[in-house]
Amino acid sequence: QLQLVESGGGLVQPGGSLRLSCAASGFSLDYYAIGWFRQAPGKEREGVSCISTRGGSTNYADSVKGRFSISRDNAKNVVYLQMNSLKPEDTAVYYCAAKYYRDYLSCPYEYDYWGQGTQVTVSS
Repeated sequence: QLQLVESGGGLVQPGGSLRLSCAASGFSLDYYAIGWFRQAPGKEREGVSCISTRGGSTNYADSVKGRFSISRDNAKNVVYLQMNSLKPEDTAVYYCAAKYYRDYLSCPYEYDYWGQGTQVTVSS
């Protein structure tokens, strides 16, 4: 059974850091592009970042550029989202998603598999 599990969320003060993990089970991430999304209460889900298959390309939302960094370790079957200089407006449930995608240099527009989400709260 294909499954994605996010972890690493929590409560952090403004300016702090967190590293989210997206671990895959039941399949290898080798040929999957991975996206991170977030949804705050009362708001639409928004794309945060993505990394192409094999890590050849990464993209970031303007709101997180320079603060967040996405990476992948295919040997461990995990994708990470390092979040630095966190702001209260980063508070949301963060989800990772995967899509089988053979284009190594771009991210897909849609994803097939989703995790259950992890809560990130930035507050003093």
